[in-house]
Amino acid sequence: MFIVAVTGGIATGKSTVSKVFERNGIPVIDADKIAREIVEPGQPCWQQIREIFGEEVLLPSKEINRAVLGKMIFEDKELRGKLNKITHPTIHRKIFWRVCKLLVSGHAWIVLDLPLLFETGILMDYIHKIVCVSCDSDKQLERLIARNELSDTEARHRVDSQMPLETKCEKSHFVVDNNGSVEETESSAMSIYNMMCESKQHWLNRISFLGFFLIVGFTIYLLLKVFNKLPASWQM
Repeated sequence: MFIVAVTGGIATGKSTVSKVFERNGIPVIDADKIAREIVEPGQPCWQQIREIFGEEVLLPSKEINRAVLGKMIFEDKELRGKLNKITHPTIHRKIFWRVCKLLVSGHAWIVLDLPLLFETGILMDYIHKIVCVSCDSDKQLERLIARNELSDTEARHRVDSQMPLETKCEKSHFVVDNNGSVEETESSAMSIYNMMCESKQHWLNRISFLGFFLIVGFTIYLLLKVFNKLPASWQM
């Protein structure tokens, strides 16, 4: 199995591309969904956020008031760092275990939807190909303002908190231009899907994985034999 990461800027259309893969049977692990799950009332991350940021970031239902918390962290880099220290380790741990479960299920490849792939850098070594979803800065701001009901200043704070989109595109293997219609974006995503399905990388990974365990097993066998600890049933 190999991993394809979908990344990009905030409100550039990552979900549109990920859904194309998902509709075609490719498992998608969405970091944003995990981020929402781990801050549900009663969760350890929720408790830490409550202790550090105070009751003002909670709704009457005790759920996180994402609008209030978002305004706080995107206007204060130090607060944003504190939130990341609370949530990022748990997000990455949950991603790791979900990848492990999919690894034994026989999928040739999977998708990780990771908005902050480059910013954190933690999962880079495990990614085979990177897809960056991009659009013009004006369109990005327009979409973000409409989607999150933000002012122009608030939207710019959120965009500026991430790595420049141009840099992300340069670091990626594929760039999906999301300035046009949904159909055009989905067509670009399908082209990448077809290329990934034709890839033999998953066989190479499985052979390497099997080879690793054969080497480990043979090494253990030799060590046991050298120290006369080889079980009688293993004797030849």
